[in-house]
Amino acid sequence: MTNNKEQIRILIADDHALFREGLRSLLEDQRDIEVVGEAEDGLQVERMAQTLQPDVILMDINMPVIDGVEATRTILQQNDSIGIVVLTMHRQDEYVFDALRAGAKAYLLKDTRSRRLLEVIRTVSQGQSVIEPDMASRLLKEFRRLGQAKEKPQPAYQKLSDQERRILSYVAEGASNKEIAEAMSLAERTVKNYLTVIFQKLQVNNRTEAAIRAVKDGLVK
Repeated sequence: MTNNKEQIRILIADDHALFREGLRSLLEDQRDIEVVGEAEDGLQVERMAQTLQPDVILMDINMPVIDGVEATRTILQQNDSIGIVVLTMHRQDEYVFDALRAGAKAYLLKDTRSRRLLEVIRTVSQGQSVIEPDMASRLLKEFRRLGQAKEKPQPAYQKLSDQERRILSYVAEGASNKEIAEAMSLAERTVKNYLTVIFQKLQVNNRTEAAIRAVKDGLVK
């Protein structure tokens, strides 16, 4: 998703009114950010996402009616251009894995510094994914464990070309399309086209899933 508008439209989803108010106060101080709505449960954020079409949703996990992971999955099935940033108090691996599998582009804890939160919002609004270093190491450890549990990987995709493997390795390192294009002397549009093919071969839906699959199946180091 490329955000060409002057402001990034944000929808806040959290069942604690005081926390929502604090976030709104922080975000409304930013010239490039507009808070378009607040939701206090998972069903409400699903409905508001359809009507308001925000660029980014700040999504809590534990909410009434429908939890944030299920709401993330439903929202992205309807509109996968929305960038969802999970903002939660839960550090457990299971929550991280479930949120990323559902399609969230970032997973942050509620004790994250405001400056970092704003950086992630701006990055996600441009269609990029963000995985914090400590969570990345936990993800890699988990997928290495899963890979070792199998005698042989059983990929359901075609063989990647050397060029596609190089691009995939950059994706696994968290590089943006622009950074990949510069590193490989390619047009940014060419990188985007390569990624479309790579996603099809890996049978994944986004960059995060591609990076996870690449490490899990040993396609990149």
